[in-house]
Amino acid sequence: MSYTALLEGGMRPNGSPDELERRRFRALNLLQQGHTPVEVARQLGVDRRSVRRWKSAFQQHGQQALAAQPAAGRPPRLRPGQKHALQRSLLRGAQAAGFETDLWTCPRVAQLIQQRFGIRFHPDHVCRLLHALGFTPQKPQRRAVERDEAAIRQWVKETWPAIKKKRRA
Repeated sequence: MSYTALLEGGMRPNGSPDELERRRFRALNLLQQGHTPVEVARQLGVDRRSVRRWKSAFQQHGQQALAAQPAAGRPPRLRPGQKHALQRSLLRGAQAAGFETDLWTCPRVAQLIQQRFGIRFHPDHVCRLLHALGFTPQKPQRRAVERDEAAIRQWVKETWPAIKKKRRA
């Protein structure tokens, strides 16, 4: 069994490997100060069983058992600098990227990534990437191009009160 599986109990928690390592060493420090595993767990916002697992791993394998482990899985295809450049392009708008309208869709973002970085992304995966970058799906409001906001405000202010039903006394 790897140390990561031993430490995390099978499911990887949120946070970078360094953040998780700092939390484990903080827990160990609190235990050495005389706090109970339940108190440490409450202070750090983790399960008491995790604290006991970390203590046991430290006793059996030393500090290396609590050390940060690289995240498992395939490395990201876009480097952090490329993600930042993509984010800037998305914020400039779809028209600035050469599209006819200013509406971003997953296939359009996939096309932009292909053009800018030479990396192919399936449109279904693009939504995960966008979510990781902090973007959320938005439904555009449908409005007529001819819509006159000033005329609408004037109508609501002047005409509507005159024609709406009066409340009976």
